[in-house]
Amino acid sequence: MQANWREFWKGVLAQLPLQLGVVPFGLIFGVLGIASGLSAAQTILMSSIIFGGASQVVFAQLWSIGASPMVTGGSVAIINLRHIIYSASISRYISVLSLRWRLSLGYLLTDEAFAVSFQEFENKNKFAHYHLLGGGLTLWFFWQISTIAGVFLGTKIPSGLNLEFAIPLTFIAIILPKLRSLAHLSAAITASFIAIFGQHLPNNLWIIFAAIMGMVVGGYVGKGKSQ
Repeated sequence: MQANWREFWKGVLAQLPLQLGVVPFGLIFGVLGIASGLSAAQTILMSSIIFGGASQVVFAQLWSIGASPMVTGGSVAIINLRHIIYSASISRYISVLSLRWRLSLGYLLTDEAFAVSFQEFENKNKFAHYHLLGGGLTLWFFWQISTIAGVFLGTKIPSGLNLEFAIPLTFIAIILPKLRSLAHLSAAITASFIAIFGQHLPNNLWIIFAAIMGMVVGGYVGKGKSQ
């Protein structure tokens, strides 16, 4: 097998364990979408078009209370601003790729896909874009299937299972292995503190604020140690 497709399947395999948290999230969104008044088709297509779990949940919640299109669209955009951080991180690695590649990878660049594949770019792996493609497509497939399952089987899922608890567990599993220095630990603690105590911020701005302050503090600590 050629090296590029070996990297593709490495991305697939690296992404599979994370689906233990993604699938319950997708099921929850499928149930929530129908409960909010969206049709089955609208709920399913949202997972294909937006392809962003947290922003889809907020969209469904705002839709259910009749929020204006401006408020709904603005809230979704604010929550997805974190993807600018991901894009900025890998842009220098994929700028040499064709427009088709950049558009495809941009669409597939989610939290889990970035967490799994970014190290491949950092390691100067010339086939890292295949790794991201494999991981991103794996996540996309499971997200679509779990959304569909939530739409049509949601009423049969016992509420006592508390499937939403799998969502933060997924991100904890992604982050913990990456905390290998004081700078990393400082960034994680800062972002966690703001995420917990900043829930009162409007329009879910705590997501962006936590990410930015985590990077600022982590960068400051890392710079201090290097001097």
